[in-house]
Amino acid sequence: MDDAVVLAAAESDPDGFIAGLPDRVILDEVQRAPSLFLAIKRNVDKKRKPGRFLLTGSANALFLPKVSESLAGRMEVLKLWPFSQGEIEARQEGFIDQCFAKDFKPRAFTGSDWPSLVDRIVAGGYPEALTRKESRRRQAWFGSYVTTILERDVRDIANIQGLRELPVLLRLIAARAANVLNLTDLARDANNTPQTTMHRYWALLEAVFFVQTLPAWSGNLTTRLSKAPKILLNDTGLLCHLVGLDAHRLKDDSLMTGAILENFVATELIKQAGWSQTRPAFFHYRTQKQQEVDLVLEDSRGHLVGIEVKKSASPTAHDFKGLRFLAEQTGKKFIRGILLYTGTESVAFGPNLHAVPISVLWTML
Repeated sequence: MDDAVVLAAAESDPDGFIAGLPDRVILDEVQRAPSLFLAIKRNVDKKRKPGRFLLTGSANALFLPKVSESLAGRMEVLKLWPFSQGEIEARQEGFIDQCFAKDFKPRAFTGSDWPSLVDRIVAGGYPEALTRKESRRRQAWFGSYVTTILERDVRDIANIQGLRELPVLLRLIAARAANVLNLTDLARDANNTPQTTMHRYWALLEAVFFVQTLPAWSGNLTTRLSKAPKILLNDTGLLCHLVGLDAHRLKDDSLMTGAILENFVATELIKQAGWSQTRPAFFHYRTQKQQEVDLVLEDSRGHLVGIEVKKSASPTAHDFKGLRFLAEQTGKKFIRGILLYTGTESVAFGPNLHAVPISVLWTML
């Protein structure tokens, strides 16, 4: 639907356009032609054969009311992430399923030292960005991508012209990556933007796949909904671009390295969940007494795996404080705690507590 002629044909006669398509078809940037969805509904209801339409887009078409009303019960939704590190290296990762397995026996790994990780972090996972080996060219791509998505896709799904505040807001959000979302503080820092507007802007940035939230874990399902989530950027290459960090600065910068590394690990795990057998839900854990665990994975049976992320190459017993607290609070539900760090050796720090290199994420099958 980026082609003006195709878009015009789809909008002028949606039913005729759909009727003239092949038996199997991909409609790209479909959010630009919302009038198509009722035509697709009518066509699907006449011929209930799965797999006829693959609807893709750089914005979440579910934010369009016509989609949710017309295609409910008639579609499956898949979120296509930027490449995982395993996909970049042509291997399918199996770390998540190993986390929930009865035996967890990682070995020594390479490629977890901080300089090696920085190169992966700033490159991100967008295929087009990965083809640009020079930092200057990659940054130019990220800049153009952000501008295009905010000026085109936001207008398509929200019918709003000139949202000049969104680029500034996106950079403010990036600076808070892996921290608890506080829309009140964010609204204040964004020139005292009204709360209702801030909620709408956040929803728009989620709709174009720039940001998402990591909910808080609690044993009480009702309490989970009331606790503040964490902020995640969907790609660390984009994150580094937004906060102005290239590989050289990130290797030396100490202010955001921990948050960016945590964001990197979290998004890699969420990507892997898409093909894992376990398919866990993802949370963070934080108590009023500041006991924290960066990531909590919960499977369908309520079993838990806690994951901490540290930039340190020499973990200590103190680094497991949050994981031990979570284990004490959850009892038999707790399977193991894993500290991902920037070293090379796998070390046990007690029953079901392990320190393993970060590269285990894409090298452990």
